[in-house]
Amino acid sequence: MTTHFITAEIDLQESPKQLHQAIETELQKQGEPLRWAVTAVDTQEQKAQVEAIVTNNDAQPSTP
Repeated sequence: MTTHFITAEIDLQESPKQLHQAIETELQKQGEPLRWAVTAVDTQEQKAQVEAIVTNNDAQPSTP
């Protein structure tokens, strides 16, 4: 299992519940989210910046 720090831009949604679902869906593309936070909002572009820690089971072979 590996952990990764990622950032993502998410389109703002009409409701907080829809925004939460959009964030979770986007993060699932990268792995299993451990934690995430909205770190910036651009109201002109209607985007939210999200920083997250995700895990995945893509075991990379170790090199000697």
